[in-house]
Amino acid sequence: MMKMMLPFFFILLSSLLISHSNASVVDFCVADFSVPDGPTGYACKKQAAVTADDFVHVGLGAAGNTSNIIKAAVTPAFAAQFPGVNGVGISIARLDLAKGGVIPFHTHPGASEVLVVIQGAISAGFVSSANKVYRKTLNKGDIMTFPQGLLHFQVNAGGIPAIAYVSFSSSSPGLQILDFALFANDLPTDLVKATTFLDDYQIKKLKGVLGGTG
Repeated sequence: MMKMMLPFFFILLSSLLISHSNASVVDFCVADFSVPDGPTGYACKKQAAVTADDFVHVGLGAAGNTSNIIKAAVTPAFAAQFPGVNGVGISIARLDLAKGGVIPFHTHPGASEVLVVIQGAISAGFVSSANKVYRKTLNKGDIMTFPQGLLHFQVNAGGIPAIAYVSFSSSSPGLQILDFALFANDLPTDLVKATTFLDDYQIKKLKGVLGGTG
């Protein structure tokens, strides 16, 4: 039986090595914004059209606008904003939290996250699939990781605006905010009530705040 399996094993190993070799031939895949992105990301810009500017992003030096309901702003440098990260499996964003600011429970379906605090203090945490909470107050220079797909949050825990940079293990990490998923769309109130145990008044109030209907 082992002798019969050996040829198959070597064929499989060879195919994997060839596949890896072919994937390594292309140094990069700068996003081509002239065509829509797909499930695997943007198409590659022709290398003759690629310049050094494609690998540089200058948008994270300025604070985001925190004049909103959550008193927070996320300024992304994902593939859609930063063509040089397309296909390389990394991206970054700037997080600004005004005093009292909060990034509500949310998830990134496509990436794990690492956060480093640059200014102020941030209370951050995530909930595992076993519903265990991992929470910590982070100060300047502290780093925390958030595993892919798990619900997590960030709250300004100090008396001054907080700033952090967050990196992701994908050029397009995706984002779904729990509150918006429940209350910022046309999901009928009776279904929200049945699945969250909230009463009509609370649901309609939250839908009104977040712009939902139904």
